Amino acid sequence: MSLACLAGVAGFAVNGMVASTASADITLVGASQFDENHAFTRTMRKFEELVNACYTDEPIVWEMHLNSELGLEKDYVAFMNQGLSVDYAVASPAHMSTFSKMAPLMDMPFLFRDEDHWRKVLDADALKPVADDILEKADIRLLGYAGGGTRNIFATEPLTTMEDLKGLPIRMQGAPIWTSVFDALGAAPTVIAYNEVYNGIQTGVIKAGENEAAGVEQMKFYEVGPHLALTKHAITIRPLFISNKTYQRLPEKLQQCVDQAGPEAGKFGREAESKEDAAKVQAMVEKGWLTTHEFTERDKMLELATPVLETYAEELGATDVLKAVQGIN
Repeated sequence: MSLACLAGVAGFAVNGMVASTASADITLVGASQFDENHAFTRTMRKFEELVNACYTDEPIVWEMHLNSELGLEKDYVAFMNQGLSVDYAVASPAHMSTFSKMAPLMDMPFLFRDEDHWRKVLDADALKPVADDILEKADIRLLGYAGGGTRNIFATEPLTTMEDLKGLPIRMQGAPIWTSVFDALGAAPTVIAYNEVYNGIQTGVIKAGENEAAGVEQMKFYEVGPHLALTKHAITIRPLFISNKTYQRLPEKLQQCVDQAGPEAGKFGREAESKEDAAKVQAMVEKGWLTTHEFTERDKMLELATPVLETYAEELGATDVLKAVQGIN
């Protein structure tokens, strides 16, 4: 088990390996798909720093596994659900959908009107009912909200109006709500594997895709889709989670420190990723890799998407949550 905090404990097992300790230090295991420089890892390090500053009763050993050493985010979620191998991690809400029917609401396109609305929603903790459902169904506790990548459309030609979207063959991620929304916008969404997007545009199967700046850069989508339409149709939420089985074994004072540190670490992560996202777009523009285009009818996109979102939220049992989010100004 990944948490050792009982007197006389001489060892603990992490990912099948046995490690010994001479004392009863509390050991917490984190996991990241990325290196130390990534915003998700830095969010987790900030969390560790804040907890250490708050809790001084006894030492905490933080054991971080980077670069997918313990698998991918979906694996971290499974481990946290079981209370094994991984105690805390940043993960996409999509990986919670196995347990929580409401979780995908956090990943819906057009959930937020703009960045200011996104910040206000998260600061107001308007998504708390979803977090509560994840805790109840997955036994995983949401501590804070990181994320902040803005998703735009990259395409072979400039897109600035709804007319440009009409019939556009565009790659969508697998969640049905995304296809439904872009159908409502008049596009021709198609679900293909992420690693086939580049070739799909090259061969004309699709003419566009959508992603955050980091994905466009990493996958070199700018080589085949050099026009970036600033549709800002989604701003990501990537929660910082802790296994509730781990949390319940912690001393009460440490639980309080964890509760206090989570939201602050999440805010740190949001600010970091949001700034990096904008900087990556600017860097690609300056290198001549991308040309950005303001999408002049974004309000029309939001108007057409809203009925689809409302129907989907009803299916998830999250109508009240969506209304609360929409009501924040």
